[in-house]
Order: sequence, then C-alpha cells, then structure tokens
Amino acid sequence: MSHETTTLTIPKPQIFTQPLKLLIDGDWVDGSGDALDIHDPSTGQVISTFTGASADDVDRAVRAASRALEGEWSTMPPSVRGRLLWRLADALEEHLEEFAQLESLNTGKPLRVTRSFEIPQAIDILRYNAGWATKLNGETRDVSLPGEWHTYTMRRPLGVAGLIVPWNNPLVMAVAKLAPALAAGCTVVLKPAELTPVTAARLGELVCDLGFPAGVINIVPGLGTVAGEAIATHPLVDKVSFTGSTAVGQHLQRTTAASLKRLSLELGGKSPVLIFADADLDRAIDSAALSIFSNSGQICAAGSRLYVQSSVADRVIDGISERAKALSLGGGLEEGTTMGPLISARQRERVLRYIGEGLEQGAELAAGGFAPDRPGFFVQPTVLTNAAPGMSVVAEEIFGPVLVTQTFDDPEELDAIVGRANNSVYGLSAYVWTRDLARAHRIARRLAAGNVRVNTHSGMDPNMPFGGVKASGYGKENGREGVEAYTELTSVAMNIGA
Repeated sequence: MSHETTTLTIPKPQIFTQPLKLLIDGDWVDGSGDALDIHDPSTGQVISTFTGASADDVDRAVRAASRALEGEWSTMPPSVRGRLLWRLADALEEHLEEFAQLESLNTGKPLRVTRSFEIPQAIDILRYNAGWATKLNGETRDVSLPGEWHTYTMRRPLGVAGLIVPWNNPLVMAVAKLAPALAAGCTVVLKPAELTPVTAARLGELVCDLGFPAGVINIVPGLGTVAGEAIATHPLVDKVSFTGSTAVGQHLQRTTAASLKRLSLELGGKSPVLIFADADLDRAIDSAALSIFSNSGQICAAGSRLYVQSSVADRVIDGISERAKALSLGGGLEEGTTMGPLISARQRERVLRYIGEGLEQGAELAAGGFAPDRPGFFVQPTVLTNAAPGMSVVAEEIFGPVLVTQTFDDPEELDAIVGRANNSVYGLSAYVWTRDLARAHRIARRLAAGNVRVNTHSGMDPNMPFGGVKASGYGKENGREGVEAYTELTSVAMNIGA
C-alpha cells in the first residue's frame, strides 16, 4: 500500500510557489527572522519554507495596528465592521474546499474533518461575531447619590490585540480570536504557529481583497520565542490572547505583569470522562473514543482520563479499544483516512515517551502503543488500563491519542468520584455520561472545570463561552463574554441637578 499523500486538487497556491510572507500594514513583506520549514506531517516532507517574523517585524506590525486604531477603523460604524466580517465569512465559504485541503495538508487532519467541520466552524464564528459589532452596549444605572444624576456604562475597544494561536486547530483558533477582536473595534497582530501558518496566510489574502483598512489585520508567523515574545512585551499591545501550553501561559503571565496588559489564556487540559452504568453505553463508547482520538488526541479539551463504573468497565474499555483498532491511519488527503499523524517528530516522540513511562509504572496496554512503520509522524491510538493516580500518563497532558482508564464501584459515592476527577492541576473540560439527570446536575456543580458536557463529547458553539480554570488558564472565548474580553468598560456619572 502506498503512503504518499494525495495531490491537492485545487490550483497550486502561491504559498507553495514562493516563500510565505508577512502581512504588515496592508503589504506582503519578507520576514527578517529565522528561516523555517513547513512540513506535511503525513510524510515528514518539506512543502514550503519561509522566513519568520523578527522582533523588528513585530514592532512594525504593532505600530501599523496602532495607527489603524486611530484612523479610519475608529470612526467606522459598527454595522460596517460587521459587514466586513460577514464578507470575510462569505469569501471563506466560497473557498471552503481550498482551505480544507490546505489545512489537511499542513496539519495531517483528515480532509473529511476539515471540509465538513473545521472550515464551516470558522465560517460560523465569523458570522456570529459579525452580529456582535452592533450589539456591544452599556446600560444606565440607578445610584443613591444625593441630587439628580444620569449614570451609565459604555464599552470601548481595548486597543491593539496580540493574538497567538496554536498549531492543533490553526484556522479555527485564528478566527476565534480575530473575529471578536475586530467586532469589538480592536486592531490585531495575529501570530500563527510556525508549524502551521498556511491557512492564516491564505486568510490574509482574502482580507486584502475585501477592503479592510491597512493595518487593521497584521499576520506575523514565526517562532514563539521571537515573534510571540515581541508581541507580549510590546508597549503598544493592549491585550494578548494566547492558546497553547500551560508552561508558555505561565511565562506570558510573568512577561506581561510589568505592563499590566490584559491577558487571556486557554491552556492545557487533562479532562475526565465519567461513565456510569446507566448511561447509553454505545453512545458513550463512541463519544469517548471520538473525544480522545479526534485530531490524533491533539485537542486541549480531549477526554483523556476515563473513569468508568466497574460493572460495565470491560464492555466500555473493550468497545473503545475496538474503535481504536478500527481507525485507519493516513495522510489528511488520503482517501479513507480516519486518523492523521501527530504534528511533528518531536510530538510523536513525546507521546511515545509517555506511553513507555505508563507501561513502566504498571499500566497495561489494551490497544495501540506504538508508531507504525511508515513515513510521517504517526502513533497508533492507544488505550491504557490499570492506570493509577501519580502515574505521569494520568497526571500530565500528553496531547496525543492516549486514553488512560480507571474504575469506580459505588455510583452513589459522588464525592469520591468527583474528587478523583478533580484530582488534576488542570480544569478545562469534563464529560459525564448518565441517564440520571439529578446525578448529572449534582456532578456538574462540583466538577472543577470551565466546561462540563453531559451525554456528549461536543457542545462547542460560537454562543457558548469556553475557557478553563486552574492550570488550564482564565478568560473566555466565544459568546458575549468572548467579545467583551476585547473591550474596556467605562462608567459615566453626570450630575444633572447642579
């Protein structure tokens, strides 16, 4: 069987005919930082190269965004900002197949996922936030001061927003930050991950075609230690929104402390899945497998810790293991692929190291556990049983297709069950499977997680706030809260009786 990735069916994009450039102040310019390669993780082959953004490049981008903030963008009616976002959504929809193929090529995701879910999700996010441009209102307040007063609040854009996005969901995460920032009236400097800059660059081409004022959207792909650091430390950046690892989030918190710029952090996760014997087990098995094996487990909210009632544990674990073994590994553009590669050789070695540590510490292998003998950065979907607290595979985020399983006996011992689920430094998501809605509500109130899902592994919607607690970060994306995060609330008190 050949393992060569299927050729793109779209016209060969400019990004593959010349080095990728940076978008600064409406112009495409060469970077002046590190020379970087872009790989197809399905084969390990280099598909393009570019020179990343340097600190000087970032400075020019931030200054362009600052000028744009005071220019035409500041006086543009909110309805016009909203129409621009809607037009960007229309343009993305028109080029949906192209973006789906580019995202699959650069990340290794199966094309059916990028085509039917991820690019449509980015389109929905743009349209949802387009509506918020005209709806960010303050409110009048009654006060108890002596005399006669007119008091109210109002929302203003924070300013220049530095948006740092990860490599696991490049386009969706870029749009999830870009759209609310623009709806709120901010200007932006977007830094895609150096591993996956392709769709962000193509999005920038659409932006240039649609009439966004120069400098409103700047795109500076490059290394986090260079371009990301320059964004975080720049005095003209008013807010940083970062999605990525907890370690980098902690570094950004220290870095931005001196300037007191606003900071939103969506960080790592080690999300628990609780399956009770009364659940719809077929659905629970399907969803638990999908939660951990989608995107090869490279999802911060992946359900990576399974706690299942002992009386149904064999059925559930066997069912998930069967689904793992049935997945077809392949390149994103290969027909029939149901799980793609990890993003890089480094990530593959990280995942394999964790699996090895788990086995050394006493876990047992129910499925997977190795890298197949083929090009690319693949790891078999893996299920580990006999896991225990204290094992590195239980305590630490692996960010790969590895599920660790544990059991519980008495379903009424909710304090003990929830205590085990909460026994983690992370608190991003949690999943509960039970037909007992009273039990579900009681557990949802006690779980230390920013997002709780009951009888589903999904629930991501542009109108549902998403974010974590504890080492999973703070701040919300999506919903009204996600747009308001890019605004400053001002209170105004007028003495009208003087």
